[in-house]
Amino acid sequence: MHSSTSWLARPFFERSTQRFLGILLAALATVTLLNLALPAGHPLHVSTYTVTLLGKYLSYALLAVAVDLVWGYLGILSLGHGAFFALGGYAMGMYLMRQIGDRGTYGDPVLPDFMVFLDWDSLPWYWLGFDMAWFAFLMVLLAPGLLALVFGFLAFRSRVTGVYLSIITQALTFALMLAFFRNEMGFGGNNGLTDFKELLGFDLRSDATRLGLFLATGIALALGYVLCRAIVASKLGRVSVATRDAEARTRFLGYRVERFQLFIFVVSAMLAGVAGALYVPQVGIINPSEFSPIFSIEIVLWVALGGRATLYGAVIGAILVNYAKTVFTGVMPDAWLFALGGLFVLVTVLLPKGIAGLLAYRLKPRRLQREPADPSSPHREASA
Repeated sequence: MHSSTSWLARPFFERSTQRFLGILLAALATVTLLNLALPAGHPLHVSTYTVTLLGKYLSYALLAVAVDLVWGYLGILSLGHGAFFALGGYAMGMYLMRQIGDRGTYGDPVLPDFMVFLDWDSLPWYWLGFDMAWFAFLMVLLAPGLLALVFGFLAFRSRVTGVYLSIITQALTFALMLAFFRNEMGFGGNNGLTDFKELLGFDLRSDATRLGLFLATGIALALGYVLCRAIVASKLGRVSVATRDAEARTRFLGYRVERFQLFIFVVSAMLAGVAGALYVPQVGIINPSEFSPIFSIEIVLWVALGGRATLYGAVIGAILVNYAKTVFTGVMPDAWLFALGGLFVLVTVLLPKGIAGLLAYRLKPRRLQREPADPSSPHREASA
């Protein structure tokens, strides 16, 4: 790789990134072809319902990549990334609610149905501007980004680390969940935002729009992955890993550790917001349950299962766990949480590096599996 290559373009020269993007683009093309080219009765036909379900999995995969960026490479175990995901989702949901217009149940051209039901006489000031797509998409980034900036500045400046930081992030998302459950907040209360009609003029109920959202989510995942790989492979990433492994020593070398932590934390929150914004039009609803601390803990389980500090492992974990959740909740709804907990215990005991670690071991040449990495190691076999 040439030294003058842009830091953002460097991931494209990595074999792992090329392999990941190739598999992702091939999967997107295959699903699209099987959905459009084959009739509904064909055994290989992919239905629109399945396309939407896969799109939801991909939005979760982008969220998992965002968590892996801060946990795997910065050492910050965030138990509150569900809050950033939900804020991005609410920003998108507010835009979609404004697009309903007079097609709602009560026919009010300005106020959403839940505000009419609660006898609101005017639109709250923080809803202004969400009838414009550019403003809503900007808020998808700014809402979680600003929250992460303020929270991260206070936490990292105070050098809050470890389990204390994890507890504070969990408390943050729990507080937001309680706030959004209140009807007077103006976000739909317990029911949240739903009954969406269209996005950018496209009918959300049409098969073509569903497929378009699936492809857009896949492209967003690819771009988010490349951005995270670019950060990890840069000097910023190397300092972040040094901070993760030896924060005191990194500070002693003269680095302003809190600045690196804050930057990556904000970038991760914005990626989570984008994931939430792509999730909402495909699922058709956003409510305060997305702020649930349990959901944020579940995200960490995706990353742990797939393989921490690999990025692509986070994608694998998110897709596999959510597929298993879909199957289990359909067959044995009450057993899912027990199955999830048991899976996490098994992975922790048998696969501490996750599925990605197992794949790396399997793909490693047998000679390297038998021999230590260091040729001068005293434990090297005599036959080597």
